[in-house]
Amino acid sequence: MSGGVDSSVAALLMKEAGYDCVGVMLKLFDANADAAADGTTAPRPAPPAAGAVAAASDSAAALSFPANPRRTCCSIEDAEDARAVASRIGIPFYVLNFKADFQKSVVDRFVSAYRGGATPNPCIDCNRFIKFERLISRAEVLGFERLATGHYARVERDADSRRWLLKKGLDQTKDQSYVLYAMTQRQLARVAFPLGALRKNEVREFALANGFRNAKKRDSQDICFVPDGDYTRFIEAYTGERQAPGPFVNADGAVVGSHRGAIRYTIGQRKGLGLAMPEPVYVYAKSMEENKVFVGAEAALYTKSLCAQDVNLIPIERLDGRLRVTAKTRYRQPEQRATIEQTGPDLIRVEFDEPQRAVTRGQAVVFYDGDLVVGGGTIL
Repeated sequence: MSGGVDSSVAALLMKEAGYDCVGVMLKLFDANADAAADGTTAPRPAPPAAGAVAAASDSAAALSFPANPRRTCCSIEDAEDARAVASRIGIPFYVLNFKADFQKSVVDRFVSAYRGGATPNPCIDCNRFIKFERLISRAEVLGFERLATGHYARVERDADSRRWLLKKGLDQTKDQSYVLYAMTQRQLARVAFPLGALRKNEVREFALANGFRNAKKRDSQDICFVPDGDYTRFIEAYTGERQAPGPFVNADGAVVGSHRGAIRYTIGQRKGLGLAMPEPVYVYAKSMEENKVFVGAEAALYTKSLCAQDVNLIPIERLDGRLRVTAKTRYRQPEQRATIEQTGPDLIRVEFDEPQRAVTRGQAVVFYDGDLVVGGGTIL
């Protein structure tokens, strides 16, 4: 229970379905992360001592709320909203401290990817390593059968293969299957998505009808630990390293200007380059080793193929031969027709029917067959 309307209604629906429910909120970061997001010089949290993570990570007594009053997840307001809903529907409510796990599996991976020139999606890592790995494991230890969340997606079991399937939520405007593609068979067998067959307006109506104080609460859109969206400032504060300026380089290798650090720029970016050029130019590549940012005409952004690693397939173990799918390389991108082929134990090649704009290393590519999630991977 995040304190939002979706997870609140998910809890209500599970309770009404006859389940014995407990509400939990995850404490994922504290004032250090907020301070870093503000650009202050708060030091990076020290790594926990060996053997200390398991002891501290589930301790509600270790909880410390962010000092920053700006609206983020894990705030006092969110905890109060979640606790009020739990009280109203008559279920216990607890806060689990997963800060050490979140730092290691989400924040550190996010920072490392950016420093390496990739553009990661930390929400996917949070689902993969925290909500549907760490939390499911904790639920199993406590003897619970299922973990229910407020995601807009559906889980079914195939009668022939007996494999668990992940499908899109019926509300296409809220479908979250893209950020869930990494779920394993073990995880899919233990989750419930009560909102999968509902539309957002129906969810809000449920909340209003039951007097939930968060019925009209806005959805969270930002990365929770970088609420102002300034990734570079967060990374500089987190690592203590300042980004050095370097050259903008065109397709011919000529220097056409100076940038403020390659980490600040994303593939496809046009605005904020500070270049006086006769025609619009876009960032189409970066070299972190040389601190170079390559700019060129928009045509340089398009490609018909990509390679993905760290692959997860859901209805099958592996691909035998080529498979026609639709695919998307960003959360809000419309699906594109493509052919995929497994080229190694953990590699898939994707060939699109039409060239795709600004395919970016570190983002996820997710494959679909209608409303069925075939799987996905990290763009390499």
